[in-house]
Amino acid sequence: MAGAFSGMTNPSSTPFQTQVFHCIFTASPLYFSITMAVAQNYKILQERIAAACAQAGRDPGEVTLIGVTKTVAVDAIRAACDSGLRVFGENRVQEAATKIETLRQAGVAAQWHLIGHLQTNKVRRAVELFDVVQSVDSLRLAETLQRHAESSQRVLEVFVQVNTSHEDSKFGVHPSQTLHLAREIAGYTHLRLRGLMTIGALDPDSSKIRQCFRSLRELAESVTAQRFPNVTMRHLSMGMTDDFEIAIAEGATMIRVGRALFGERP
Repeated sequence: MAGAFSGMTNPSSTPFQTQVFHCIFTASPLYFSITMAVAQNYKILQERIAAACAQAGRDPGEVTLIGVTKTVAVDAIRAACDSGLRVFGENRVQEAATKIETLRQAGVAAQWHLIGHLQTNKVRRAVELFDVVQSVDSLRLAETLQRHAESSQRVLEVFVQVNTSHEDSKFGVHPSQTLHLAREIAGYTHLRLRGLMTIGALDPDSSKIRQCFRSLRELAESVTAQRFPNVTMRHLSMGMTDDFEIAIAEGATMIRVGRALFGERP
């Protein structure tokens, strides 16, 4: 597995097409204060990622940091972009719509991933807004994404979300269903399966968290071995503020971080 996502300014453009990122904003004392805080947090995160990669014998360039913007103000997202962050993740379609449209109108270009649970009645809007949907957790959802992507004349990058912790509070397919769902998605003309996503166990025992991430890596290897058409396990999206170092050790190519970047949620 290799490589970070390149930026895209238009969800309907060719996947992974490199674009130039711009951050245009109205300077103010408050904005500069936010910028300084986010920039410092971003620097610390880069150092943590580099240290985790060094310990795991990996290149930091293999790991993409996704800034999780749930409840985060637009100015803070602009500040993160100004610091160099290029990829953001949102949990809810409705919240994302306002932010994405506001930022695009201001000339802020970034790539947006849907990382939260997606209801089928929100799929049409999600296809309009997001470059990648990481939270495909059922055949019904995959079918609906395929239908709307086709009507929008775009090919959508997707991940399968797997519930590796077996916790009832988490979404995701059961690990035993991963191959079946991957096989079905392989047959869709307007979806491209590019990886798997999971959330680590909410447990103080780091070995249980590590097992979640290891299980996802092993599942990705199993999917790759099937050689499904139009399917590549390029990415493992796993690890958040409290456990991303463990995820990197187990092969994460994407980590989803909110609190360590933007501070505690209000």
